[in-house]
Amino acid sequence: MAKATSPIFLLLLLVILSSTLLSVKPNTTTIETTCKTTNYYRLCVSALKSDPRSPTADTKGLATIMVGFGMKSATATASYIAGNHTAAAANDTVLRKVLKYCSDKYALAADSLRLTVQDLDDEAYDYAYMHVLAAQDYPNVCRNIFRGAKGLVYPTEIRRREVSLRRICGVVSGILDRLAE
Repeated sequence: MAKATSPIFLLLLLVILSSTLLSVKPNTTTIETTCKTTNYYRLCVSALKSDPRSPTADTKGLATIMVGFGMKSATATASYIAGNHTAAAANDTVLRKVLKYCSDKYALAADSLRLTVQDLDDEAYDYAYMHVLAAQDYPNVCRNIFRGAKGLVYPTEIRRREVSLRRICGVVSGILDRLAE
Protein backbone atom coordinates (compact mmCIF):
# COMPACT_ATOMS: atom_id res chain seq x y z
CA MET A 1 0.00 0.00 0.00
CA ALA A 2 2.88 2.37 0.79
CA LYS A 3 4.21 1.80 -2.72
CA ALA A 4 0.85 2.78 -4.25
CA THR A 5 0.69 6.11 -2.42
CA SER A 6 4.26 7.02 -3.29
CA PRO A 7 3.52 7.89 -6.95
CA ILE A 8 0.39 9.82 -5.92
CA PHE A 9 2.37 11.70 -3.28
CA LEU A 10 5.09 12.49 -5.84
CA LEU A 11 2.48 13.68 -8.35
CA LEU A 12 0.86 15.91 -5.73
CA LEU A 13 4.25 17.26 -4.70
CA LEU A 14 5.07 17.97 -8.34
CA VAL A 15 1.80 19.85 -8.82
CA ILE A 16 2.40 21.94 -5.70
CA LEU A 17 5.99 22.73 -6.67
CA SER A 18 5.09 23.65 -10.24
CA SER A 19 2.31 25.99 -9.12
CA THR A 20 4.73 27.60 -6.66
CA LEU A 21 7.33 28.07 -9.36
CA LEU A 22 4.74 29.55 -11.71
CA SER A 23 3.71 32.11 -9.11
CA VAL A 24 7.33 33.30 -8.82
CA LYS A 25 7.41 34.35 -12.49
CA PRO A 26 7.59 38.08 -13.08
CA ASN A 27 4.31 39.88 -12.63
CA THR A 28 4.24 40.88 -16.27
CA THR A 29 0.55 41.77 -16.15
CA THR A 30 1.09 44.50 -13.55
CA ILE A 31 4.22 45.72 -15.30
CA GLU A 32 2.60 45.80 -18.73
CA THR A 33 -0.64 47.37 -17.48
CA THR A 34 1.33 50.02 -15.60
CA CYS A 35 3.64 50.72 -18.52
CA LYS A 36 0.72 51.18 -20.92
CA THR A 37 -0.04 54.44 -19.10
CA THR A 38 3.36 55.86 -20.06
CA ASN A 39 4.68 57.42 -23.27
CA TYR A 40 7.67 55.08 -23.37
CA TYR A 41 6.17 51.62 -23.03
CA ARG A 42 9.21 49.63 -24.19
CA LEU A 43 11.60 51.55 -21.94
CA CYS A 44 9.23 51.07 -19.01
CA VAL A 45 8.79 47.33 -19.53
CA SER A 46 12.47 46.60 -20.17
CA ALA A 47 13.64 48.66 -17.19
CA LEU A 48 11.11 47.18 -14.78
CA LYS A 49 11.69 43.62 -15.95
CA SER A 50 15.43 44.11 -15.36
CA ASP A 51 14.89 44.86 -11.67
CA PRO A 52 14.47 41.84 -9.36
CA ARG A 53 12.02 43.73 -7.12
CA SER A 54 9.48 44.27 -9.91
CA PRO A 55 7.77 40.85 -9.81
CA THR A 56 6.42 41.52 -6.33
CA ALA A 57 5.91 45.28 -6.63
CA ASP A 58 2.58 47.06 -6.83
CA THR A 59 2.14 50.15 -8.98
CA LYS A 60 3.65 52.45 -6.35
CA GLY A 61 6.60 50.07 -6.03
CA LEU A 62 7.09 50.10 -9.78
CA ALA A 63 7.11 53.90 -9.71
CA THR A 64 9.76 53.82 -6.98
CA ILE A 65 11.88 51.43 -9.04
CA MET A 66 11.67 53.72 -12.08
CA VAL A 67 12.58 56.72 -9.91
CA GLY A 68 15.68 54.74 -8.88
CA PHE A 69 16.67 54.39 -12.54
CA GLY A 70 16.26 58.16 -12.89
CA MET A 71 18.40 58.87 -9.82
CA LYS A 72 21.15 56.62 -11.18
CA SER A 73 20.99 58.31 -14.56
CA ALA A 74 21.10 61.84 -13.15
CA THR A 75 23.89 61.03 -10.69
CA ALA A 76 25.95 59.26 -13.36
CA THR A 77 25.53 62.20 -15.72
CA ALA A 78 26.56 64.72 -13.05
CA SER A 79 29.68 62.64 -12.37
CA TYR A 80 30.35 62.17 -16.08
CA ILE A 81 30.23 65.92 -16.72
CA ALA A 82 32.33 66.76 -13.67
CA GLY A 83 34.90 64.06 -14.32
CA ASN A 84 35.24 63.89 -18.08
CA HIS A 85 34.78 67.44 -19.24
CA THR A 86 36.29 69.72 -16.64
CA ALA A 87 39.84 68.62 -17.52
CA ALA A 88 39.19 69.39 -21.17
CA ALA A 89 37.97 72.86 -20.18
CA ALA A 90 41.04 73.73 -18.10
CA ASN A 91 41.98 76.68 -20.34
CA ASP A 92 38.41 77.79 -21.14
CA THR A 93 36.80 79.52 -18.17
CA VAL A 94 33.41 79.90 -19.91
CA LEU A 95 33.24 76.21 -20.77
CA ARG A 96 34.40 75.25 -17.29
CA LYS A 97 31.62 77.38 -15.71
CA VAL A 98 28.99 75.95 -18.05
CA LEU A 99 30.07 72.39 -17.31
CA LYS A 100 30.06 73.03 -13.56
CA TYR A 101 26.59 74.51 -13.88
CA CYS A 102 25.40 71.49 -15.89
CA SER A 103 26.89 69.04 -13.42
CA ASP A 104 25.11 70.88 -10.61
CA LYS A 105 21.80 70.77 -12.50
CA TYR A 106 22.03 67.00 -12.93
CA ALA A 107 22.83 66.68 -9.22
CA LEU A 108 19.69 68.72 -8.49
CA ALA A 109 17.72 66.41 -10.77
CA ALA A 110 18.91 63.44 -8.69
CA ASP A 111 17.92 65.30 -5.51
CA SER A 112 14.45 65.98 -6.90
CA LEU A 113 14.04 62.30 -7.66
CA ARG A 114 15.13 61.40 -4.11
CA LEU A 115 12.34 63.66 -2.87
CA THR A 116 9.97 61.81 -5.21
CA VAL A 117 10.69 58.57 -3.36
CA GLN A 118 9.68 60.23 -0.08
CA ASP A 119 6.57 61.64 -1.75
CA LEU A 120 5.63 58.16 -2.96
CA ASP A 121 6.09 56.76 0.55
CA ASP A 122 3.79 59.51 1.85
CA GLU A 123 1.35 58.95 -1.04
CA ALA A 124 1.72 62.65 -1.86
CA TYR A 125 1.42 62.05 -5.60
CA ASP A 126 0.99 65.73 -6.50
CA TYR A 127 4.33 66.54 -4.87
CA ALA A 128 5.91 63.48 -6.46
CA TYR A 129 4.74 64.68 -9.85
CA MET A 130 6.14 68.16 -9.17
CA HIS A 131 9.54 66.72 -8.21
CA VAL A 132 9.64 64.49 -11.29
CA LEU A 133 8.87 67.47 -13.53
CA ALA A 134 11.68 69.43 -11.86
CA ALA A 135 14.09 66.53 -12.40
CA GLN A 136 13.02 66.36 -16.02
CA ASP A 137 13.57 70.09 -16.51
CA TYR A 138 17.02 70.52 -14.96
CA PRO A 139 18.82 69.01 -17.99
CA ASN A 140 16.94 71.46 -20.26
CA VAL A 141 18.61 74.29 -18.34
CA CYS A 142 21.99 72.74 -19.09
CA ARG A 143 21.22 72.54 -22.82
CA ASN A 144 19.95 76.14 -22.85
CA ILE A 145 23.12 77.40 -21.16
CA PHE A 146 25.20 75.75 -23.89
CA ARG A 147 23.01 77.32 -26.56
CA GLY A 148 23.41 80.75 -24.99
CA ALA A 149 27.21 80.60 -24.75
CA LYS A 150 28.95 81.75 -27.92
CA GLY A 151 31.23 79.20 -29.49
CA LEU A 152 30.14 76.26 -27.31
CA VAL A 153 28.63 73.13 -28.77
CA TYR A 154 26.33 70.97 -26.70
CA PRO A 155 28.20 67.63 -26.37
CA THR A 156 26.49 64.66 -28.03
CA GLU A 157 26.96 62.39 -25.01
CA ILE A 158 25.36 64.90 -22.66
CA ARG A 159 22.48 65.27 -25.14
CA ARG A 160 22.03 61.49 -25.20
CA ARG A 161 21.97 61.37 -21.42
CA GLU A 162 19.50 64.26 -21.28
CA VAL A 163 17.10 62.41 -23.56
CA SER A 164 17.44 59.25 -21.48
CA LEU A 165 16.68 61.05 -18.22
CA ARG A 166 13.75 62.88 -19.81
CA ARG A 167 12.27 59.57 -20.97
CA ILE A 168 12.72 57.94 -17.57
CA CYS A 169 11.00 60.91 -15.94
CA GLY A 170 8.26 60.62 -18.54
CA VAL A 171 7.71 57.00 -17.54
CA VAL A 172 7.53 57.97 -13.88
CA SER A 173 5.02 60.72 -14.69
CA GLY A 174 2.83 58.22 -16.53
CA ILE A 175 2.89 55.83 -13.57
CA LEU A 176 2.08 58.72 -11.22
CA ASP A 177 -0.94 59.53 -13.38
CA ARG A 178 -2.11 55.97 -12.83
CA LEU A 179 -1.57 56.23 -9.08
CA ALA A 180 -3.51 59.49 -8.85
CA GLU A 181 -6.62 57.95 -10.47
